[in-house]
Amino acid sequence: MKSVGWRGLIVLGVLLVLGTVNVAIVGKERIKRDGEIVYLPLAPVDPRSLVQGDYMALRFAMADEIERRNTAEKRHLRNGEVAFAWVKLDDRQIASLSDDPTVALIKFRYRIRNGHVWLGTNAFFFEEGTGERFRGATYGEFRVDRKSGEAVLVGLRSDTLTAL
Repeated sequence: MKSVGWRGLIVLGVLLVLGTVNVAIVGKERIKRDGEIVYLPLAPVDPRSLVQGDYMALRFAMADEIERRNTAEKRHLRNGEVAFAWVKLDDRQIASLSDDPTVALIKFRYRIRNGHVWLGTNAFFFEEGTGERFRGATYGEFRVDRKSGEAVLVGLRSDTLTAL
């Protein structure tokens, strides 16, 4: 094949990759803008990994509960597999698992990574030197797309749901 043909294929490949990335970015931005506000309680993390450099290691209580339920129901999901948890919200928009999907308000998509439930992220990145501000985090603030169940972490909140 002539060099013009190769160049054309390279340009086409670059355009395809950039287009795919931009579609994903637009989708996440739409969820951040229009998604349902949901607060997930944080589970304790190893204090040594609480603030590492410019990010905070996160664990969510709901992920632990989903893992316990999956184990109790002998539901074995493989790495990369996607599933849904049915979530109900209290009057403050704090999420908890629902026992009955008919009374749940929102489906929350999760996947299995390294044998554990992954609710979209396990880290919160912040500007260098501002880590101390986030030590009091009690909740992760997510925006959730009601149709797909996809969730995007948009911030951390205190026990009074004040933005940190």
